[in-house]
Amino acid sequence: MEIRPILSALLRTRTAPLLVAIQVALSLAVLANALFIVHLRLQAAQRPSGIADEGTVGYYNRTFPDESKHQQMLAEWEREVAILRGVPGVKSVVWANQMPMSTSGSSSSVRLNEQQAQELATPSIYMAPPGFVQTLGLRIVEGRDITEADMTENDPDTQGFFDNFPRSVLITRALGEKLYPGESNIVGKTFLFGKDDVHGARVRIVGVLERLQTTQAQNGAEGEYSVLLPWRFTANRVRYVMRTDPGQRDKVLLAGEQALRQAAREPMRLQVRSAAEDRDRRYRNERAMASMLITVAALLLLVTASGIVGLASLRVTQRRKQIGVRRALGARRVDILRYFLVENLMITTTGIVVGLFLGLALNQLLETRLGLPKLPAGYLAGGAVALWVLGLLAVWGPAARAAGTPPAIATRTA
Repeated sequence: MEIRPILSALLRTRTAPLLVAIQVALSLAVLANALFIVHLRLQAAQRPSGIADEGTVGYYNRTFPDESKHQQMLAEWEREVAILRGVPGVKSVVWANQMPMSTSGSSSSVRLNEQQAQELATPSIYMAPPGFVQTLGLRIVEGRDITEADMTENDPDTQGFFDNFPRSVLITRALGEKLYPGESNIVGKTFLFGKDDVHGARVRIVGVLERLQTTQAQNGAEGEYSVLLPWRFTANRVRYVMRTDPGQRDKVLLAGEQALRQAAREPMRLQVRSAAEDRDRRYRNERAMASMLITVAALLLLVTASGIVGLASLRVTQRRKQIGVRRALGARRVDILRYFLVENLMITTTGIVVGLFLGLALNQLLETRLGLPKLPAGYLAGGAVALWVLGLLAVWGPAARAAGTPPAIATRTA
């Protein structure tokens, strides 16, 4: 088939084809970037927290009266943890000050030394005794776990925050890479909480965790900047973290709540949560945005397909006489069909070429303003193929109707 006559026909009536090409270009630019953002959001929502088998982990938010004293709360922690250990189906239980992905908790700035005016990171601070790593199923990739010998104690009513601060800590690999980039062995190295040894505390790394998300679970490496302190630091709220037998979490959590309330010496403020619920709450916005972008992409493709169908139908109507003449001169149905398919392919290809540049430009804008990564070429290539296929499918109906028009009727009704 001659391409030149088709191109000449397009140039003579170029307004409608140009609008469709622009529509295809915009669709490709938006579609590729939208699907890339969907991938990033869903990838973030599915990233591991560090907790092994999240479906078997739950916890209780236990709130004490504001007037509760340090030693009184420590005694209650141990008593209530012992009660929970006796609940059937409990594999392990330990107290801690916070949980990953819970969106509520403590953090503190860290530096390598006093000469650094600006903190390097602000990791989440997990305060817990030995057993926390095992209960959550965290993986130590270097060094050792904390022990009872590492534990220190702080009464916030009589001591400052950095008084009796732990000297041995576990940190996540992500935080270690931030503090000591390029270092393969960081056990034994030190860093600083606060500003200096007077207004802070120097600690020594005894072990490295593969990962432990922060309470906020921020996107990127920052969401895994965490420190585990072996520290009995009382506040009016504590978490009792529990690992249960598989498939028994909800049942065991309910039984544990009943046991705690029955053994309480006074009305108890207790909230039951699970790691799975925290993940659902934390990443709800990511999933909502992904769903919204998928909907926008689908609507955009629908509008683009409608534009292609409309243009093809218009051009078929305008050319009924020419179609009839060609049929009368011996043109086959497949020739008429192929003509419109090639014409549409030329329009779509023009839009796709422009759309490739628009997609890269849009990604550059998102990269500059929102810090998104570079758009992989596969998204543009996939979008281009999708629009080519969509264009051919959209034009097929009008082209088939044109090819099926009898020559006599086409000529007579032109």
